Amino acid sequence: MKILLLGEYNSSHYTLKEGLQKLGHEVLVVGHGDGFKKRKSDILYNLKYTEGFSKKLKILLFKLFGFDITSLHVKKQFNRFKTQLTGFDAVQLINETPFNTHPKVEKQLLAFIFKNNKNVFLLSCGTDYVSVKYAFDKKFRYSILTPYFNNKSNKKDFWHALMYLTPPYKKLHEYVYSNIRGVFASDLDYDIPLLENEKYLGMVPNPINLEKLDFTELDVTSKIVIFHGINMNNYFKKGNDIFEEALAILNKKYADKIEIITVKSLPYNEYIKAFDTAHILLDQVFAYDQGFNALEAMAKGKVVFTGAEQEWLDYYHIEEDTIAINALPDAEKIANKLEWLILHPEKIVEISRNARAFIEKEHHYVAIAKVYLEKWQSKF
Repeated sequence: MKILLLGEYNSSHYTLKEGLQKLGHEVLVVGHGDGFKKRKSDILYNLKYTEGFSKKLKILLFKLFGFDITSLHVKKQFNRFKTQLTGFDAVQLINETPFNTHPKVEKQLLAFIFKNNKNVFLLSCGTDYVSVKYAFDKKFRYSILTPYFNNKSNKKDFWHALMYLTPPYKKLHEYVYSNIRGVFASDLDYDIPLLENEKYLGMVPNPINLEKLDFTELDVTSKIVIFHGINMNNYFKKGNDIFEEALAILNKKYADKIEIITVKSLPYNEYIKAFDTAHILLDQVFAYDQGFNALEAMAKGKVVFTGAEQEWLDYYHIEEDTIAINALPDAEKIANKLEWLILHPEKIVEISRNARAFIEKEHHYVAIAKVYLEKWQSKF
């Protein structure tokens, strides 16, 4: 088959490509590198005017004249490579705005994709109308919008999520759904909001290329190393403030037993190496399931504090605190879990091994590629 994967979050689409290629398929990935992470794509375009003075100029021009210069620049780039995006057997969009442009431009670009390819599918991965609406209506016990509801930050800081609820983005959502064969979810945070959707084809877990991620047996005979990687663009959304508060609590009691490594907004190639020496990785708080970064860390044998809610335990039929640690939005509870691990280092070794085995069983990139192929072909 000839397959087009449009858009990228972390390396979910590029890793899927690697699995599909192992099965003998021809795959093209188009993306912008996912910002500062600088992820790989076959066709790589860039998002200009997103920082500093140029971003302020962009906002001013949009207010005065109603056009978005970032979107127009993406459209210009798209026109250069669009002839390569036709005639695919299957196309998958990473979410409802795979090109990261204003809805008016996004619709124009997607119209070309829909016109020139028969079987287009959507992956609910990252924020979109359905998941943000579900969170905004407070149907989750907690979500990425919980810090917003708790007035930890302002509307501007959460605009990249809240914008999906505005009329232009809702219309884009309706347009996309009217043109796709079906929609998948990459994890339970997107699966749960879609359960009653007639276009929903089910959850397909994120693919992880285990051949690129070596498992290292953890040595717990000296200090326990805790790694906290912060994406400054999502500081409150990921619960980084709660992690920092938990670490401060822990450091008061166990400064002689732990080492804390904190990094901020590292490109992927630096990030994936930065936690090599760590035993424990702090990923995110406001989630029910693991995202791509957590899964890669688990594949390397790290004990990850992330989304591991009861719904996740039930889905995979596993016991609490055996594969990943559920990071609740409570600094004291996180600190208590960290203390439990420090006082019982044998648990760190046990969870590390279990984490790798779980990724091998549930997230192997070739097995996930097979699932996608079956589900795509069932709708041809």
